[in-house]
Amino acid sequence: MRRVHRRLGRIGILAALAACLVAAGTARAQTTLSATVSGTPTGTPMPSGFVGVSFETKGLHVYTGRDPGAVDPVLISLLRGLSPGQSPVIRIGGDSTDATWWPMRGVIPPGGVTYRLTKNWLSTIHALASQLRAKLILGVNLAAGRPALAAAEARAYMQDIGRRYIQALEIGNEPDLYGIFPWYRDRRGRVVFARGRGYSVDSYIQDFTRWRAALPKIALVGPSFSALTWMSHLDQFLSTESSVRTATVHRYPLRGCISDPADPGFASIPNLLLDSSAAGIAQAVAPFVDVAHKHGLPFRVDEMNSASCSGKLGVSNTFASALWVLDALFNLKAVGVDGVNVHTLPGAAYELFTVNHSSTGWSAVVHPEYYGMMLFAQAFPPGAQLLPVSAPAGAVKLWATDAGGRIRVVLINKDPVNAATVQVRLPTAAGAAQLTRLSAASLDATGGVSLGGETFGDSTTTGVLGGTPSGETVNPLLGAYSVDLPPGSAAMLTR
Repeated sequence: MRRVHRRLGRIGILAALAACLVAAGTARAQTTLSATVSGTPTGTPMPSGFVGVSFETKGLHVYTGRDPGAVDPVLISLLRGLSPGQSPVIRIGGDSTDATWWPMRGVIPPGGVTYRLTKNWLSTIHALASQLRAKLILGVNLAAGRPALAAAEARAYMQDIGRRYIQALEIGNEPDLYGIFPWYRDRRGRVVFARGRGYSVDSYIQDFTRWRAALPKIALVGPSFSALTWMSHLDQFLSTESSVRTATVHRYPLRGCISDPADPGFASIPNLLLDSSAAGIAQAVAPFVDVAHKHGLPFRVDEMNSASCSGKLGVSNTFASALWVLDALFNLKAVGVDGVNVHTLPGAAYELFTVNHSSTGWSAVVHPEYYGMMLFAQAFPPGAQLLPVSAPAGAVKLWATDAGGRIRVVLINKDPVNAATVQVRLPTAAGAAQLTRLSAASLDATGGVSLGGETFGDSTTTGVLGGTPSGETVNPLLGAYSVDLPPGSAAMLTR
């Protein structure tokens, strides 16, 4: 028996070695593609504040600190990096929207309310918004079932943060889930739902009307559903509620709490890089974008990330998420979405950056997904428009923009093993172009990301990319710019 085991062991080793050799050979495979960029812009110009961040109400102080006079400067820099020269749109809410209240004299908070807003919290958000010239989308409690609580929150926001910084209020968070997921457990351990099983779109619209009547006169966003079945009633909702100034939805392509690898929603790197996780979510919301625009309203995905349930380690915190978000943002803009807020919260697998405050000051670990968002912001500045690209379908994705004659082409290779050479033909192949690469050691890398040769390193105390830029010059040959793309990487060609 031992001899048999030894033989099987040798066979296993040889099989593993053979697999490595095959993988190595595959990694050297090179695909050559041709792509043509049209010179006729399409779609609407990029609005200011398209790329935003979404924070949890109860987690924001982790990022900002608790001193309104000394808001985390690293956070300020990181937020500016996603909307350079713009007023960022910051959404504050998430699940904690319906667990939050502004204390009211003589009122006992409902059982599901566990977070108390304070003057300090409001002053800190005012300072954050003031430094960034930000526009805020602020959540108010719907789950508690008391319009007066939401009205007290809104009045506090307006008084201590200031109307000038508030773009709109968001009533509740994903009310389509109120009758499905428990709101809290009472003292006896019994599950309490925010609404009954029969809660419907009609019920929600009635609630929204009551809350709107109780709130101060201010713009609202909604419906902030997560289920597209409920979003199919968007026209009804917008026809009823003229106070809504932006239509909103929440989208996650995968679910971090699914344990079955065979489930299409299982959070894995291969599933994250599928077309269904980028182009798919854009195509799914496209009909609702059209509905909002027919009502003369912008459409915003004001909560999005790689996987729900706070993401999944080994997927949401890897370089694959950078390539996913880069492609997803382009796809969403291509179907007419007017803005996106990528959600983050302390300790989540999909956290964009992890901050630390010590006696020496603030620092942050910047995770890969942030780099993908940053490259998108550089590639698609305000006023730019998409240029149609003709290219073969497959793992290599190409996007092009035109900003006043400055053409940028983003190339994304989602293939984990095969490199690609892309011959890019621009409307006029005249003059040299600059190539900026987004890269890491592998798709599952959680650090070591480089953008144009620069990086935030293991930790940053400035929130600004450091290092020596290493852009490449690419000259046209026979009317085309040749770009080599290693497996699992992206690049931006600028001319």
